[in-house]
Amino acid sequence: MTLDDSEAVVIEGAVAPCDILFVCEHASRSFPTEFGELGLTEEVRRSHVAWDPGALTLTRELAKRFDCTLVAGGVSRLLYDCNRPPEAQDAVPTKSEVFDIPGNMDLSETDRQARVSQIYQPFKEAVQQVIEVVHPKAIVTVHSFTPVYHGKQRAVEIGILHDRDTRLADKMLTAMADGPFNTRRNDPYGPEHGVTHSLRAYALPNKLPNVMLEVRNDLLAGNSKAVEVTDALEAAIALGMAELRESGEIA
Repeated sequence: MTLDDSEAVVIEGAVAPCDILFVCEHASRSFPTEFGELGLTEEVRRSHVAWDPGALTLTRELAKRFDCTLVAGGVSRLLYDCNRPPEAQDAVPTKSEVFDIPGNMDLSETDRQARVSQIYQPFKEAVQQVIEVVHPKAIVTVHSFTPVYHGKQRAVEIGILHDRDTRLADKMLTAMADGPFNTRRNDPYGPEHGVTHSLRAYALPNKLPNVMLEVRNDLLAGNSKAVEVTDALEAAIALGMAELRESGEIA
């Protein structure tokens, strides 16, 4: 039994030329029946270790406001993390924060490769095909993170992450410097943690300005803060894109 493409990846919005391609790798906590539940309780399967709570809602709202296309992962990142290349050990994690993932332990190479071909490859191909159709001027990936990690409270509220290309990130950080949220560069994660795979795989080869957004998930829990976060990010992205146009770095 195999996972079909429609389960592995979701494409929303008109697949037509647009300024920004939004990507949400950890949008879903779905566990298709062919993979089982990996030996996890329902509580763990609903928790932040299985997906990025609030990230898809934020991605959808940003894509709507910019009238752009989004590509989202359709299954839990515990089955395969689409923000990791196949050679990365944590692409199919055996532990996430304090939780062991029994169903990922002692996987045969055949089983691991099946995850790659059924989840990662359809996602990767979808992003690449959408890029060819919409011809984006920039790529923005969207994530959320837990307020407490390994028992420690995180003060950062919004992370603006980048790899080698800092163009859009620099401009967004400047725009948000005096804003209402504790916004930091490459925090709570950075390239050294292996989190910029999508930027490296899809944006850098196409020389597209790019950024990875990390928003603390308590700010996305369906309250007024979520609107404030969305407004702040929309304004920063719009300003960044405008300045890149003015400098001639994008058309």
